[in-house]
Formats: sequence, structure tokens, C-alpha cells
Amino acid sequence: MARASKASAASKKKATTKKAAANKARSGGAAKATSKTTKKAATKAAAKKSAKATTKATTKASSKSTTKAASTKSTAKKAPAKSGRAKKSSHFDSKFLEKMRKLLHAERDTYERQAKQLRAEADSLVMDMDPGDVQFDEESGEGDTIAVERGRDLALAAQAMDMIEEIDHALTKFDEGTYGICEVSGEPIPQERLEAIPWAREKVEYKVGGFGRR
Repeated sequence: MARASKASAASKKKATTKKAAANKARSGGAAKATSKTTKKAATKAAAKKSAKATTKATTKASSKSTTKAASTKSTAKKAPAKSGRAKKSSHFDSKFLEKMRKLLHAERDTYERQAKQLRAEADSLVMDMDPGDVQFDEESGEGDTIAVERGRDLALAAQAMDMIEEIDHALTKFDEGTYGICEVSGEPIPQERLEAIPWAREKVEYKVGGFGRR
């Protein structure tokens, strides 16, 4: 009976040990599974964080690129067309050009007054003349004298008008940026010549005859 009791105790101890081992194995498996799940979750979180960072960087780069493109487009849109201001010749400084422009306007006003005055004098010679008292023949010189004076006035008035045309031609060159450039050689006309003849079209060696084009 003692032997049976001893055997029963040993069997019970063995079953307890086996159960403990099973519980330990089950606990280790659960811990391993938990560790594996935790590791998988951490890997998934890291991947999600990396994807988020990549998306953020891509969005930022795209936004920067869009902003730069918009800025470039805006700059291109705001690029000024042609300025309404007169172009300036690179051969002369702005101070000299402004001086010559004022001189040309002053000369134009002078010639315009002369032309009007000369035409008025020519007209007055006709109005003051009495056709019944004046004989326009070879024996009487009075008619010839009046005719000569009138013809001279009209000729001078025409010359003054030619000068105005030359001055207007010179003034248009300020807007084109070609004032003071020889129309024959394309070289700059010396400032001394321009100061003497502001409407000069060419250098002295290329000048042609005529009242206006000196």
C-alpha cells in the first residue's frame, strides 16, 4: 500500500510537471506571438511614417515648383512692352540730347514765325498796291520792284517752311534713337556740327547741297 501511494504521488508529480511545462510552452508561444505582433506593428508604423514624410516632401516640392512657375509666369506677364519714352542714342549722353531737342524746338518756333511774317508781308504788298496807279511794264520800275519784293518774301517763306520740315525730321530721330547719326555712313556726327546745325543729317564729308541740308 505504501508502494502504491508512492507511485501515485510520483504520477501526480509527473502530471504536474508536464502541465507546468505545457503552461510554460504556451506562455512562451504567446510571448513570442506578442513580440512578433509588436514588431510587425512597429514596422508598419515606421513604413507609414516614412510614407507620410515622403508625401509631405513631394507635396512641398510640388508646391515650391508651382510657386516658382507662377512667379516666373507673373514676371513674364509683367515684363514691360515697349516704353513710351523716347529712345536714347548710345552715342550721346542724355544731357546733350535734351539740349539739342530744346534747341531744335526753339529753331522751329523761329522759322515758323519768319514764314508767317514773310507771307504776311507778301500779301500786304498786293493789298496796298493800286492797280490803276502802278504800271507793270518796262518803262515803270515800281511794279517790277513790288513784284520782286513779293517774290523774295514768298521765296524766303518757302525756305523757312523747308527748314521746319528738316527740324521735324530731326525731332523724329529722338524717338527712334538715331539722332546725331549720319544717314550716309551710319557714324556719329560730331557734336560741334550738331550744335551749329542741330538738324544736320550727315557728317561734313557726306553733306549734299541745299538750303536745309547743310
